[in-house]
Amino acid sequence: MRIACLHTATSNIAVFAAAAEALGVAPDSLRHEVRADLLTAAELAGGLTEGISRSTVAALVVLSENADVVLLTCSTLGPAVDDVPTSVRVPILRTDEALATAAVQTAGKVVVLCAVSTTLEPTSNVFHTAALQTNAAIDVRLVPGAWALFKAGDNEGYLSAIAKAADRAYVDGASVVALGQASMGEAASRVVAGPPPLTSAMTGLKAALKAIEG
Repeated sequence: MRIACLHTATSNIAVFAAAAEALGVAPDSLRHEVRADLLTAAELAGGLTEGISRSTVAALVVLSENADVVLLTCSTLGPAVDDVPTSVRVPILRTDEALATAAVQTAGKVVVLCAVSTTLEPTSNVFHTAALQTNAAIDVRLVPGAWALFKAGDNEGYLSAIAKAADRAYVDGASVVALGQASMGEAASRVVAGPPPLTSAMTGLKAALKAIEG
């Protein structure tokens, strides 16, 4: 079994390794490629551009050559998957799409937390599309100041801000809280006002395993 992951932050390697261990997936089953430059370019451009999408697709296609399934773990780049050539026979999945599918299984209030502004539009789109099947109510929220903490290397402050935002979401009546970016995953265990939020690493890997089995 070979699962290739395209990340835009080195720290996501540990996040996915922990999720793999929890699912009983051997660590050497995962291959990690980090392209921080793609997210940096998207931030500078204010979002995903045609050129950045092409570069993302090219990276995904290369990974697919030695994998049974490829996971794009960056929600900002997620829509690029739609442009992958049909000639690629290996499943290429968006972890944010897997997260959305899992989050809307019950028709309640789903609060989706995001840390970086460039992911708000693609995240909102993928969650609202998934919600059409269940009539779940979607509320996408940006966690103020979180991304600045992440970029400054203040991981403790970053995770704390996300956990507090998740707690507020539960207090506000959320049935489900989803952490919209892979880098947010470690905050799930810090949430006390409700169940641990859904994370894209866990739901994404489950989708990858299902694709391989299928």
